[in-house]
Amino acid sequence: MRNQLHVSLVVFPECDPSIVFGVFDTLWAAGRDFSDKEDKPIFIPRIVSISKQAMELVTGVSIVPQDCIDEVNRTDIVFVPNVIVKSAADLKALDRRLLDWIKTMHAGGAALYAACGGSLVLAEAGLLEGEQATTHWSYAPLFKQQYPGVTLHVERLIVQSGDGHSVVCSGGASSWQDLALLLVAKFAGTAEAIRLSKLFLYQWHRDGQLPYASMLQNVKHGDAAIEGAQQWIAANYHKADVVGGLVRQCRLPKRTFDRRFRTATGYSPLAYIQALRIEEAKQLLETTSIAVEAIGREVGYEDAASFRRLFRRLAGIGPAEYRRKLQPPRMIREIDPPAASVSAGS
Repeated sequence: MRNQLHVSLVVFPECDPSIVFGVFDTLWAAGRDFSDKEDKPIFIPRIVSISKQAMELVTGVSIVPQDCIDEVNRTDIVFVPNVIVKSAADLKALDRRLLDWIKTMHAGGAALYAACGGSLVLAEAGLLEGEQATTHWSYAPLFKQQYPGVTLHVERLIVQSGDGHSVVCSGGASSWQDLALLLVAKFAGTAEAIRLSKLFLYQWHRDGQLPYASMLQNVKHGDAAIEGAQQWIAANYHKADVVGGLVRQCRLPKRTFDRRFRTATGYSPLAYIQALRIEEAKQLLETTSIAVEAIGREVGYEDAASFRRLFRRLAGIGPAEYRRKLQPPRMIREIDPPAASVSAGS
């Protein structure tokens, strides 16, 4: 029998409990048959923090760590769950003792796995500098601002980096399931990962997190001219030659306008308009039964093929696939029926 692997789930007060307990239960179940056969557990998961005292997490739920970091001199794997943060100040407020402990464990040979906002923890600890990573799509602006030395692939669900892929990050929310199953597959085999996926009804998020991502805008950039342009786009994005109309409306030289727009929003004017159109298309796909071609026309694309290509490029999947994946099941729609009779252009 292989040696069991010690997995330390390091918990900050900023963590939310769902990922902590979800990962714990998944790893605890690896190798356990739940029948009359002898269990052969693969992992020994332990919840680790500053002390063993009950800790109130950001959602108000309390958790009792099993181990104190002062008692853990080595571990095979450090798993960093999500942290809920809003600003650079929140990142600086993360407990330095826990950050230092993670660094010490990694220096001693522990592999690092970070789910969702857990990659922010690794970045704040300096463990991702010069490396590649991913995180929850909503954290992308904060991540890029604070850690420019990290190559962020927000479109990808899982990114492996470091020597021997010893640092692994996953994207948004439920991608912790993919990350936990990857860990199981690495150390217990693919068959065990598949067994657990069926046991827990986990789904492999093969499409990445682009289908779930919303348009990210820097709405507090302070450039009044660009804010006015954004308001104009919101009212006119579906019209023909919207870029030309935007430049004329803004009354700035085009090169100056393009530069200021990109600085303020992170998008070129055309990319911003395309992203806004696709966001509106997503909403219509989620909440109505309007035909895909009609939705394309509604948001400004007369050519259905062009609309589908752009949608797939920005969302990672086609519009029909998006509708199947994101539109709620019938029992939910019947509570608040979608606007099935709404026609394009109404």
